[in-house]
Amino acid sequence: MRVQVLETLRHDRNAFTQGFEIARGTLYEGTGRVGQSYVRAIDLTTGKELRRIMLPSPMFGEGITVTDTDLWQLTWQDGVAFRRDPRTLEERERVRYSGEGWGLCHQPEAERLVMSDGTDVLTFRDPRTFAEIGRVRIRSGGMPVDDLNELECVDDVVYANVWQTDTILRIDPDAGVVTGEIDASGLLKPHERAHADVLNGIAAIPGTDAFFITGKLWPKTFRVRFVPAG
Repeated sequence: MRVQVLETLRHDRNAFTQGFEIARGTLYEGTGRVGQSYVRAIDLTTGKELRRIMLPSPMFGEGITVTDTDLWQLTWQDGVAFRRDPRTLEERERVRYSGEGWGLCHQPEAERLVMSDGTDVLTFRDPRTFAEIGRVRIRSGGMPVDDLNELECVDDVVYANVWQTDTILRIDPDAGVVTGEIDASGLLKPHERAHADVLNGIAAIPGTDAFFITGKLWPKTFRVRFVPAG
């Protein structure tokens, strides 16, 4: 598959995007880098930043997701997940976990969070306690798929960008298999690409078949559909 661009929007070129999600009319963005990591809420209608909370230094922020009651935020190698109030972004709790934290999304129907750690493993976690409740290894053509990064859950499907590539995978997390590959290359112009980092940010737009996608230090966000190639 490929991306079909529907609209091009501005994105903060200083945002080292790690997590991207829309919930209840708000776009949430989590960013990384030591001493610069934050999570913020942006009004979808106006594009105005509503709130921003910095992570304690030297923590390095990673993926985020929103449930009915909480916003969860991962850290890369600090082994800490933050449970936050999605309205104020204030911290409610810190939960320890082992290994690295990369991407995170929520499957409400399955009553679980889905977490990546940069390997071929997706870990399932309780959305209230963050306790591990299962895991699955992801395969494509029988081979492991590493570097699974930022995640977006849509119904029973997980979309994952592959770190350092312009590829987004569509994954069946119950079967542990890749069911589609999306080519997201060519979105930035060469002069924009020279000052940007990798693709990292997938946010499904509720009530539509469209997504926002962006990247670390990208000057633009794109509203896109995933359509058949050719």
